[in-house]
Amino acid sequence: MLMKKTTRAALIAVLALTTAAAWPRAVSAETVLRIGMTAADIPRTLGQPDQGFEGNRFTGLTMYDALTGWDLSSAEKASVVIPGLATEWKVDDADKTKWTFKLRPGVTFHDGSPFNADAVVWNVEKVLKQDAPQFDASQVGVTASRMPTLASARKIDDMTVELTTKEPDSFLPINLTNLFMASPAKWQHFYDKAEGADAKAKSQAAWTAFAKDAAGTGPWKMASFTPRERLELVKNANYWDKARVPKVDKMVLLPMPEANARTAALLSGQVDWVEAPAPDALPELKQRGFKLYANEQPHVWPWQFSRVEGSPWNDIRVRKAANLCIDREGLKDGLLAGLMVPATGTFEPGHPWRGKPTFEIKYDKAAAQKLMQEAGFGPNKKLTVKTQTSASGSGQMQPLAMNEYLQQALAECYFDVKLDVIEWNTLFTNWRRGAKDPSANGSNATNVTYAAMDPFFALVRFLQSGMAPPVSNNWGFINNPKFDELVKKARQTFDPAARDAALAELHAASVDDAAFLYVAHDVGPRAMSPKVTGVVQPKSWFIDFSLVSIAQ
Repeated sequence: MLMKKTTRAALIAVLALTTAAAWPRAVSAETVLRIGMTAADIPRTLGQPDQGFEGNRFTGLTMYDALTGWDLSSAEKASVVIPGLATEWKVDDADKTKWTFKLRPGVTFHDGSPFNADAVVWNVEKVLKQDAPQFDASQVGVTASRMPTLASARKIDDMTVELTTKEPDSFLPINLTNLFMASPAKWQHFYDKAEGADAKAKSQAAWTAFAKDAAGTGPWKMASFTPRERLELVKNANYWDKARVPKVDKMVLLPMPEANARTAALLSGQVDWVEAPAPDALPELKQRGFKLYANEQPHVWPWQFSRVEGSPWNDIRVRKAANLCIDREGLKDGLLAGLMVPATGTFEPGHPWRGKPTFEIKYDKAAAQKLMQEAGFGPNKKLTVKTQTSASGSGQMQPLAMNEYLQQALAECYFDVKLDVIEWNTLFTNWRRGAKDPSANGSNATNVTYAAMDPFFALVRFLQSGMAPPVSNNWGFINNPKFDELVKKARQTFDPAARDAALAELHAASVDDAAFLYVAHDVGPRAMSPKVTGVVQPKSWFIDFSLVSIAQ
């Protein structure tokens, strides 16, 4: 009996010790946030993401910083440009093509190497200087087209750089939000170990290795990466902005391009957060206690028209008819369950860049039919048009369902719409190649959503003739001297109020020309577990994951 009591006591003691040893680990258990993205693959991780702004959202702004950034701290105020790795900047009074940027001291890359002026020059030259060892053509398309006037970078001292543009460009500080700073030292480490027939082959091998073991300066660090399956990021406890050190230990990013599959994964507990849930599942999500977030974004869901010779969209009557034939309120209240804002241009009334267009974009089927009849079409003679779109993707909302809605609506105005549905990243690549490229596959319109956060992204890259491929995103080769004149006026105006006035004039001119088929503004719908807290849904394509917490 004594032995039994002793044994029992020993077991109790062992259990107590085991429980005590386990208790600290339970209290400090790793917190993990799992997110279902709309992308079909993990956006590129080497410093300049692909997959549009979804790439910037998940593998750009997480692992990397740029000289300038976006304020994502408010759901009420517009997101504006703020200092990032640069603390201040100024254009030269005498030469408006030269800018001086003061760099943030004390910042290190994830590999421990210092961030300084040499690193800035190195990152500029990775996409602009073709004879630089680190030049990577695969990063040029998603970067140079977003900052087309940047020409060079020069070190002044360790914490100061001078950037030079090809022409005076007041948009440069905004454009630089897209140039992410990768670690030169980490890349050099891979380059020194790389095998290859020549320096170019070694460089490509180094970038391939870097993508698997990346190093930026951002609030999140790469932990593990499986292409097409998952990317695991862990918090950077040493991040330079202590207010933005992540509150979650690990974030797992999962490609889920199909809306119903994403929603099912959330409902079953496989993920904690999904982008763009299926609209018809919103009632069930709400009923089961899931949180929904939405906010109007600076974003347009359009058809971008080809203006090359022979395009059916060269007739302004046809362009205006298409814009008048869409019941945007019906699309909003029906198919999208309220998750959109009808678009009557790139900017809506009240925005400083709206201007005063004379062409009113609204639903007026009779007026649309009349314009089409004037252009030579009718019930017995329809106009065949072809639009290239995707099955999913960043900002694409619900592209298949929305395009089928447009297909049926436009049929009532004597259009015969054909759809060419391809993978999102392929569509995005084709966007930079233009309507004249074989990749257009005979399409005379493309459905790629675009950001309207700044003048270049919202207007210039589409409307200026010099932005035609391969320079930037004037996919349809618009060539309107009035647009070019207004772009030059806005770009070379450094007074904010005067620049706003020039941009308003440019926007009004583009609406009056029915430059696009303007359909919707996204509201960035997200659904997530009630365990997820601290979410701030800004008026932006982007979101700050550092603020988010999750209960395990």
